[in-house]
Amino acid sequence: MTMLINPARVDFVTLRLFCAVAQIGSLTKGAEACGLAVSAASRRIAEFEDSAGTQLLERSAKGVTLTPAGHLALQHALRLFQGFEQFSSEIRDYSQGTRGHVRLWANMSALTEFLPDCLATFLSEHPAIRVEVEEQLSGDIVRAIVDGVADIGIFAENTPTGGLDVEPFQQDQLVAVCAQSHPLGQHKHVRFKDCLQYDFVGLNRGSSLLELTSRAAEECGQVMQVRIQVRSFDAMCQMVRANLGIAVIPLAVLRTYQEQPLNVVHLNEEWAKRRLLLGMSKTSSAAAQLLRNHLRKLVSVQDSHH
Repeated sequence: MTMLINPARVDFVTLRLFCAVAQIGSLTKGAEACGLAVSAASRRIAEFEDSAGTQLLERSAKGVTLTPAGHLALQHALRLFQGFEQFSSEIRDYSQGTRGHVRLWANMSALTEFLPDCLATFLSEHPAIRVEVEEQLSGDIVRAIVDGVADIGIFAENTPTGGLDVEPFQQDQLVAVCAQSHPLGQHKHVRFKDCLQYDFVGLNRGSSLLELTSRAAEECGQVMQVRIQVRSFDAMCQMVRANLGIAVIPLAVLRTYQEQPLNVVHLNEEWAKRRLLLGMSKTSSAAAQLLRNHLRKLVSVQDSHH
């Protein structure tokens, strides 16, 4: 028989204690961080495990470690705290006269090229709404929307969306970049297959761009030689500048790195014109709906120029 946790037996004090103990690796220090006596903390942890119906912590003379079930419990507990902090922040906004809070996550190219002017006009029309913007990788953006951490996301079209409702937003131009001394810099336009003889600098962990270029290499019957993987476009440009490889990045991103002497080589590939998509949480607020409608106007204006 499957055992379900009774919410009445778990409170935020216990969840906070569990997170502290799990992250510090000590019941004594976790109890101290939460302002609890060790005996009271031990009782709360035991009751939490009893409620969960499984052991969450392994005890030893060296401290405590998480069991597999404990890792899952910690993940959900942290998510609950994040949701509670967002709830507190948004309630505080309302109490201070701010009548709306929207969490917008976007990839770097959207954030650099399309969003600044659009957000400026939106906030001038809706001064009582606060927009919290985060730059993230496309895969992380989709997960944030699905998990309810973000209200609206703008991400690359080849990102797995897990059933999320999406719509077209803008088009993103991808280019190859290399150091001043790199032989690829002798060209203004190339086919992607001509780039594959060189080492690459790539993004890692959930990068839709790395997935796109890797798939393009496979279609050429080759494999990308990714020499270095990094977490941001800034790091990519730094590595390329040091001549550690070439990279494929959105053209808009280069506008934020004008001080770095990089050669830009245009790719003669259809996939280099990448679409950006807009996704939205199904439980979003009226303020988020207003921002989505404003972003749609930007799409309409761009379409009318073509």
